Amino acid sequence: MRIAPSRSRTLRGGTAAVAAAALVALGAVPALAADPEPDLGVGTIAPVKGLQPGSSFSTPLTFLNKGTAEVPSVWVTYAVSPGLKADETYKNCTYYTIGSHDETPASNVASCRIDQPLKPGVVYGTAKPVSLKALDSAFRDDLRATIGVDEPSPGDGGATDPVPGTGDPLTLVEKGPATDADRKNHPEAYAETDVTAANTADFALTGDEQQGKVGDKVTATVKFANKGPARVQGTRDQSVTTVDIRIPKGTSVVKPHGFCDAVTKTHYRCGTSQSWVDVNGGEAYPFVLRIDKAVGRTTGEVSFTGQERPFDRNAENDTAQLVIDTGKDEGTAGSSGSDGSSGSTGGSSSTGGSGSTGSTGTTGSTGTSGGSGDAGGSTTGGATPQTGGNLAATGSDSTGPLIGMAAAAVAAGGGILWAVRRRSAAQSG
Repeated sequence: MRIAPSRSRTLRGGTAAVAAAALVALGAVPALAADPEPDLGVGTIAPVKGLQPGSSFSTPLTFLNKGTAEVPSVWVTYAVSPGLKADETYKNCTYYTIGSHDETPASNVASCRIDQPLKPGVVYGTAKPVSLKALDSAFRDDLRATIGVDEPSPGDGGATDPVPGTGDPLTLVEKGPATDADRKNHPEAYAETDVTAANTADFALTGDEQQGKVGDKVTATVKFANKGPARVQGTRDQSVTTVDIRIPKGTSVVKPHGFCDAVTKTHYRCGTSQSWVDVNGGEAYPFVLRIDKAVGRTTGEVSFTGQERPFDRNAENDTAQLVIDTGKDEGTAGSSGSDGSSGSTGGSSSTGGSGSTGSTGTTGSTGTSGGSGDAGGSTTGGATPQTGGNLAATGSDSTGPLIGMAAAAVAAGGGILWAVRRRSAAQSG
């Protein structure tokens, strides 16, 4: 309950008097020199490469007290990304998982209290290398080690209940006086390195099919999923992949998904909410479309673009289609819609695939996957990779001025990562 104004003034006056008295008292006390902060460093950790999922590995950790005073005890923490976990536990350590938050992925943490002094100018190492395990989802992972005098906190991500270890305690042993090279090799109170495994991940696209009549609004949803077995961590603060969506002819976009930006009126590129995608994770991109013209069954192509995916060995699910049944155009017999069907030369499938005669759409152009009639042309299987996931308009659309405006908008917007907190549209999608 809010304090009444008169009482508030009384409390403020009393507080001011107490504060003034305290300042006078402090002036009479001689200043005490603060103890210097410990200057601790973690040694550079060598990268670990080529692991097999399910295998164990170990890495040595070294530490240095760079200060001038002995440090009586320390906290050593090592944290790994979700594709890894501790293979051996120590009874002076607790183990927990910090959840993902903002643009920071989850991590599996070991927090260890080491009750032994660290002499100044001496290099210490773990009595034996720390043992870790690569899980079935291991691929692009990392290891981070820290040292400090205070117990670490999980921070904004929260944590699971800590579980104490059961093995012998984690201890440090002296390795000798520090040289100039040792001091350079222990620059900060933390160190991190990459841990990579030989693994694959199947990125898959799923389209949608809707029907209606002229004037109707329909919601068509494109889905991106990681079918594993690997979890994929991309470049920090950028989309883990980019999805290229062509809008079916005869329809227009009423509301795109919040993670998607327009290249043209009929061409969108969609990013991901985070720079990683877990196994069985992904995104859904619902688009509200209005049917403007009855052109029968009309299709729009969906494909991956942007970052290369050498880890994805299955190309069969890398493309999909948005299919909208707009009803029959009674006044345009024999016309060819954007799906390339009903041309005078015949031979076109209902999903937009060209027949053996290579029928064309109303624009007279044949797409690489069967002739999308969209003015921008089909990008299926032939999208130009975009370094860093930026939304540069590098498609083959003939509407040059629109491309220029789209590229300028993208340049102003920066990278392609759409965080949930930036776009309220993600909640309605």
